Parts: sequence; C-alpha cells; structure tokens
Amino acid sequence: MVDVKLNTLLKVYEMGSYTRAAEKLSLTQPAVSKHIRQLERELGVSIFDRTGPKLRLTPEGKLIVRYAERVIALSDGLRRALADRNRAVDRLRVGVTHTSESSIVAEVLARYTEENVNTRITLRTDALASLYEMLKSYQIDIAIVEGDVSDPAIRTIRLDTDDLAVAVSNEHPLASRPSVTIDELRRERLILRLPSSGTRTLFDANLESRGMSPDDFNVILEVDNIATIKDLVRRNYGVSVLARSACMDELRKGKIRMLPIEDLTMVRQINLLYHHTFEHAEVLQDIVRIYNAATREGSVG
Repeated sequence: MVDVKLNTLLKVYEMGSYTRAAEKLSLTQPAVSKHIRQLERELGVSIFDRTGPKLRLTPEGKLIVRYAERVIALSDGLRRALADRNRAVDRLRVGVTHTSESSIVAEVLARYTEENVNTRITLRTDALASLYEMLKSYQIDIAIVEGDVSDPAIRTIRLDTDDLAVAVSNEHPLASRPSVTIDELRRERLILRLPSSGTRTLFDANLESRGMSPDDFNVILEVDNIATIKDLVRRNYGVSVLARSACMDELRKGKIRMLPIEDLTMVRQINLLYHHTFEHAEVLQDIVRIYNAATREGSVG
C-alpha cells in the first residue's frame, strides 16, 4: 500500500548510510540508490546532500522524511485497525511525558484494559514536543501531558491540575517545615530535571519572572529519570523540584516530604490530547472517568 521507496528512504535516513540501509532491508546497495534517485526525480528535488563525508538531508529532504513518516504511520494504523476489527481486538497507542508516567496514568490505563479486555495499549514515554509531533503524524492516538499545545488539529481535555514543590528526605532539616523560601533553596544541593523537561521549563520560567536562573543555585546534578531523582532525594543526597503528581506514591508511603516554595506558585494543567480525526469518543470518556475515580480514591491528591 505504501510506496516501497518511502520505506527505503526512512531506512537510509535512520542508518545514515546506503550500504547499512541495504543490509537492513535485504536489498543491494544499487537497489537502494535507485529508490532514492527515483524519489528525487518524482519530486523534483535532491533529498540528500552528498557533498560532505556524512549523508545529510537537504531542507527539502527533511520535509519529505517528515511526511514519509506520517504516510507510513497512517498505513500501519489502517492495517492494525482492520486486523483488530477482524480479531475483535482494539489497540490504543498512548504517549506520556516522563512526569505523567510517574503519576497514576499507567494505573489508569491498566484499569482501562481491565474494563475493556480486548484492548491492547502501547505506552510510549517522551518529551512533550516529541509527543506532539507523534500525535500530528498519527504515530500515537492520544497523549497525556502537562501543559497544552496551540494547534487547531489537536483537541484537549483537562484531566487535572498539578503543581511543583520541593522534594526533601524525611531526615532533611527542612522536612518539618511547612514551606521553604527561595533563599533557603539556594543554599541546598539541588538535583533538577533536564532543561528539556516540562518540569524544568516551568521552574526556570518562574525563576526568570523573579530575575533569577538555575545558575543562581547549587545545582549538583541534572537527571532525566524521575525515579532516580526521587531515590537520591529519599537518600538525602540533595533536594529537588518535582511535580507533586509524580511523587504521590512516595508521599502516601511517607518516604519523602514536599514543601511549597514561598511566593513562587508553579501550577500547570494535566491534559489529554488527541487529533481531531480521532473517532472514538467513548475511549476518551472512559479514560477521563477512570482517572477521576482514581483521584477520588486517593491515588492522587
């Protein structure tokens, strides 16, 4: 159904080499070269810049690759939908941010599969920007993220409100305090998420609004994995600024404490995003219902 030349193009782009792409595709190198030349003739542009030592996409090539990914994702989605219809099995591809993965989202999706026994869910974790691109290119069906996107093609359902706070170990001197000041936080050994994360972006923006930056703090580590950060905090290697929703299990079990920062309100929305062409409103309604039930039961908040 999909032009085989598009698959060849994506494999060459992925491998960065005609030869390695040919090996992966079980084709000869001349056959791979022929596919790329045919695509270039059909589209009237050069896809790869061959002047340097490395194979690089031209500006037009980048655009072609992006649309090729969408075409193949749509084709794969159609095949899965037809196969699932024949087997009476539904498949749902869900993207979540790292913070959402650490909250109750996985539990909510597991509960959804309990209610819908023929449903199979694939869960992918990535940064908001990457999930947004996956959603636009039909590589995922829905995304559960902190924050929103401004795109008329993407619809939003608000699930919850989350806030950032300072996470400290039970043995930390601040653990008995109701809150912490900015000046006190500046004196602490700070373990932060990477700058590309939504949590870090919100924290940095709030600091900037007060004429400050992370450079004004004693940042000893920047870590992508939230579980690693929570473990380091619990063992009192430092303190961190994390989403409260990502720490609810530790809070319920009394493993860490979370303190608001005085005069610094860091609140954001947890949203369910979906493409406007997504036709299964009942799936969205069920996920929202299960999420709300989980929060009422004390899984969050």
